[in-house]
Amino acid sequence: MTTHPATRRRRASLRAGLLCAAGLVPAAIGAATSAPAGATAQAAVAPPRIGVLKADGAALVKEGGLSTSWVTENTEVIQIAIAGDRIGVLKADGTALVKEGGLSTNWVVENTGVKQIALAGDRIGVLKADGTALVKEGGLSATWVTENVGVKQIALAGDRIGVLKGDGTALVKEGGLSATWVTENVGVKQIALAGDRIGVLKGDGTALVKEGGLSATWVTENVGVKQIALAGDRIGVLKADGTALVKEGGLSTNWVVENTDVIQIALAGDRIGVLKGDGTALVKEGGLSTNWVTENIAVTEIALASGKD
Repeated sequence: MTTHPATRRRRASLRAGLLCAAGLVPAAIGAATSAPAGATAQAAVAPPRIGVLKADGAALVKEGGLSTSWVTENTEVIQIAIAGDRIGVLKADGTALVKEGGLSTNWVVENTGVKQIALAGDRIGVLKADGTALVKEGGLSATWVTENVGVKQIALAGDRIGVLKGDGTALVKEGGLSATWVTENVGVKQIALAGDRIGVLKGDGTALVKEGGLSATWVTENVGVKQIALAGDRIGVLKADGTALVKEGGLSTNWVVENTDVIQIALAGDRIGVLKGDGTALVKEGGLSTNWVTENIAVTEIALASGKD
């Protein structure tokens, strides 16, 4: 069935409102992860993967090159997350499922009553409908640990866990699941993690990033921003006017305009993904100025994984 572009935009805007403006940016959207900040187990290495969520609720994943074939992973999905050889989906009924290994392996039900799922290494995070953030590490049947309450977004990277509280306070811990929380910033509407970097998007649209320890100094990266994404030494921002910018290297390097009329940006490894306002998902790999490849259409979410997440 053909979906009118305006309908796709409304659906994408609805998910963006749930996953971004409200702070619910999943790991594959707001924090495509890179090398861990500390020593924590990693998911098995897999080929680079791209995931898309179609307007009809179908979740598709491909692995390898940009032109490989898609595999339908699940249906009636409202969020997709990928990291290493794991794929997570959040079903419309609030059920969170994860699989690991090949694209055709079996799903494991992880939790119910969920409104966000996040993956990194051998960790799985879920945000329950009541605002409780839970994380498990190890196998898919490991025990859940309650991390925080009154949460509206969870982010994972390496041995770090980030939560955004309902009052706009961003907290991060590193190390074990029971480590102590550190308050990172206030007045925040999105948090992103990658390696030893932390990014926050403030309520006024200012994007800040720090690198190093949890108490490192913040650097203002951009203003007028509505989404921030991190991966490795790359930072991506989506401006309020739909312009997607990426920089690589230090925190003070120059921005490169990647695309316009964008409603979501995703980063992983040397890949950049954008979701256009008309529902077209594009990905490039290599340098910041390489050519875009059209991956799919009628898309409402894009997720990337380097395979070493």
